Amino acid sequence: MRSFFLLAILTTLSACAPTRLSEPVGYGWQALRGHLHVLAEARPLQEWLDDPATGPALRDRLLLVQDIRSFASKELGLPDNRSYRSYADLKRPYAVWNVFAAPELSLQLDTWCFPVVGCISYRGYYDQAQARQFADRLAVDGREVHVGGVPAYSTLGFTPDPVLNTFIGLPDGELARLVFHELAHQVVYVDDDSMFNESFATAVEVAGVERWLATRDSATRERYALYAGRRQDFLTLLRAARSSLDALYRSEQLEAQKREGKRVLQCQLQRAYQTLRNGPWGGYSGYDRFFAKPPNNAQLAAVGTYDELVPGFLAMLRDADPAGTRPLVPFFDRVRVLAKESRATRRATLANLGNLATVAMDARLNPGKPLFDPSSFCDVRTL
Repeated sequence: MRSFFLLAILTTLSACAPTRLSEPVGYGWQALRGHLHVLAEARPLQEWLDDPATGPALRDRLLLVQDIRSFASKELGLPDNRSYRSYADLKRPYAVWNVFAAPELSLQLDTWCFPVVGCISYRGYYDQAQARQFADRLAVDGREVHVGGVPAYSTLGFTPDPVLNTFIGLPDGELARLVFHELAHQVVYVDDDSMFNESFATAVEVAGVERWLATRDSATRERYALYAGRRQDFLTLLRAARSSLDALYRSEQLEAQKREGKRVLQCQLQRAYQTLRNGPWGGYSGYDRFFAKPPNNAQLAAVGTYDELVPGFLAMLRDADPAGTRPLVPFFDRVRVLAKESRATRRATLANLGNLATVAMDARLNPGKPLFDPSSFCDVRTL
């Protein structure tokens, strides 16, 4: 999971939240202090490369980042600025920890609003303990919560975003994907619409890494294809589960019935994952942690923020450049026009564009039988 977390605190320490849990000054201070620490630790890539103390493994990764960064601007039309031209070792596994929250019977994420950036559907913390403390308080308030560590975030170009130790070690294709995604946030950003912003950046990463991989060796392409296939299977499975849960929550059933229906759907989702894991994936366990417990509304909605509108954006991109050979500038221009529309219009447009692009994986993974079947029996006692 990747993070977009603009530090509006750099301009003001005021914030508002939809619950009584807002602590704007304390939250703003930790964000400002955390980001300034990241900037203070960053040194130009060339300085690291010229330093005799830089080990060969890190040197190779930094050279790869330079190649990815050059490709991003020259071939994709992403911003040519100081972002991802420096490196910092934060000596921790994640850059920030994001807290997501949702009601018990809804997939609508809570939002927190800030000047400049508008409302976003998570709160980011540079300290994991602080993130969990805030999540615990939300849970006491009746929310379902999810705390996710994220390797990178974007400040929309307000400050130069560095390469971090939290993602420098990713496989080549995944490293390129992350850099393209975060740079995309500097191209288009819409206040109060995290799903639009994250789905747009995800579409850019998908198109960008496809073109970048065409310049690499076959082994790199094969490794990424395996990763991307599993990731798409995971996202498609969750999309089907979210659709069934959303229909349940919007139904006229009593709350008790919705709770029972939710438990059944969670059971079906976990069983479907085991089928996927032990079948087409051949025992690959990379997503076991996500399914260690029945995924709650906050987890499912958080993934949807990055995924839900991607098919529509990709359809728009293909229409702007059918051959897939030019920089993405014409696509960016179309997205900027769409960004000026109302949220409802944006969502409807992208949903319509994405209808044909959203093809279920069931036919490939399990011909003749849906992988996620909300009508099947599932013993909730196994949860």
